[in-house]
Amino acid sequence: MYEIIIIGAGPGGISMAAEARSYGVPSDKVLILEKAHEHSFSIKKYYPDNKLVTANFKGFTPQCTGVMCLIDSFKHETISYLDKAIKDYDLNVQYNETVSKIIKSETEQKFTIISDLKTYTSKTIAIAIGILGKPNKPNYKIIPTIKKRVVYDLTSTEIKNAHVLVVGGGDSASEYCQFLSDDKAQNKVSLSYRGNTILRMNDLNKDSLLTMTGTQKVKLMFDSNIKGLSDLEGKPKVHFAEEQYSDTVYDYIVYALGGTSPENFLKTVGITFDGQYPILKEDFETSVTGLFLLGDLSAGKKGGSIIWAFNSANTAMRKICSTYLDRV
Repeated sequence: MYEIIIIGAGPGGISMAAEARSYGVPSDKVLILEKAHEHSFSIKKYYPDNKLVTANFKGFTPQCTGVMCLIDSFKHETISYLDKAIKDYDLNVQYNETVSKIIKSETEQKFTIISDLKTYTSKTIAIAIGILGKPNKPNYKIIPTIKKRVVYDLTSTEIKNAHVLVVGGGDSASEYCQFLSDDKAQNKVSLSYRGNTILRMNDLNKDSLLTMTGTQKVKLMFDSNIKGLSDLEGKPKVHFAEEQYSDTVYDYIVYALGGTSPENFLKTVGITFDGQYPILKEDFETSVTGLFLLGDLSAGKKGGSIIWAFNSANTAMRKICSTYLDRV
């Protein structure tokens, strides 16, 4: 039986395993299960190469509390750091394996974890699934003839010399504008922002966006709401609800609307929710004893960051070691 099984090989999962090793848990008693073919798949898939991975994200101070820490870094630097952690802490990661069911024993502190390949048992579990892997989509219909012009993943489509509309209001929206408005790309970029004041960005991304707006690299459309799209010769025509914005044809629309948590899966495990958010204790333990949530799943309404993932892993591991593994 494992001492801890971690679901998800992103920053939260990797740091959780590193924390376990630092507390003396043997390598063969720690297991990470990852459904993708490589670790940190969402970062590799959804982050453009020159996108800065910011330590201070959505207001969280980048103060590290555990064995892993990272300053503002580019994508390749972040991945290299996580590669090194897997090697240095001798972490056991099983790729291409999807967990379908978790069953808590009624008589002892033990979980049975059923994947599409094997069945495991563990004293404790940490779920560190990110939310970027399932990006939010707009509530209006995207007609099939323009789907190739609608983008949720900037790494899947090279966009150059194009008229682009970014839709969103968080850090990713600013970062996408920065990436798309780069001089080499030669794009004309607009940002559709629903509010009238920038609220949900860290200072770095807010300042960058305002600078791009001031130099006319990005057109910032405050108080803009899209009511629907239509097809004009294979390109998306955007219909705004507000009279001050005329319907406009773009070459591409890039949605940066955040992601959704795997709520149904978490509920089947028995985790109690308050609305759309799981109820967590201060050490990120759920209502199921011995089962913890990390990273984005533990951050609540504000959303998480890599530093938040690292720190939540440290906090959770202290609780696991003192309460369930007798290692503190």
